[in-house]
Amino acid sequence: MAYFSNEQIDNFHHLFKINLINSCSGYKSANLLGTRSSEGIENVAVFSSVTHIGSHPPLLGFFCRPTSMLRNTYENIKSTGYYTINHIHESIIEDAHHTSAKYDSNISEFDKTKLIPEYKNNFQAPFVKNAPLKLAMEYVEEYIIKANDTILVIGKIKGLHVDDDLVESDGFINLSKAKIATINGLDSYAIPELKTRLAYQRPKK
Repeated sequence: MAYFSNEQIDNFHHLFKINLINSCSGYKSANLLGTRSSEGIENVAVFSSVTHIGSHPPLLGFFCRPTSMLRNTYENIKSTGYYTINHIHESIIEDAHHTSAKYDSNISEFDKTKLIPEYKNNFQAPFVKNAPLKLAMEYVEEYIIKANDTILVIGKIKGLHVDDDLVESDGFINLSKAKIATINGLDSYAIPELKTRLAYQRPKK
């Protein structure tokens, strides 16, 4: 088994290091965040850091890199208070990945890909059409991670759009039925397959 010390990692080539550290945490969520600026320009960008914060109230978080560089998604959320989270599925992986390109704020990634914006229930931010799972989100608060100046943005789920056949009788959303993607590292996409669900565990007597 290979071993990398902290000192070795610090001295690796930049690209090798970011690939190593970004992939060592394991598979992550693969989502497109949709926003619209105060000027009405739509933005959609891939994120692999969306995570569950709590169920009551229903909160999700995601991480932004330092804002020393222009971050259109973050700026749009702060100026309007609303955004969407759309799950990436197998048929849109390449277009979803292209949204990681750094376009100017006056250019919409929807115009540079085959992704199509969609508005539902008069919600201000655009969803991604045909995404099997779409979440309408409202900004709640944020926290600065002092160790590296990244930002944890926390939002509340205002609405949930999910394809009918994905919701099980107990409320569980079976993502594998929709061929929802996951991300390992920065650029590796996989389609997970549900193997089993296990019962709630209690201590053995």
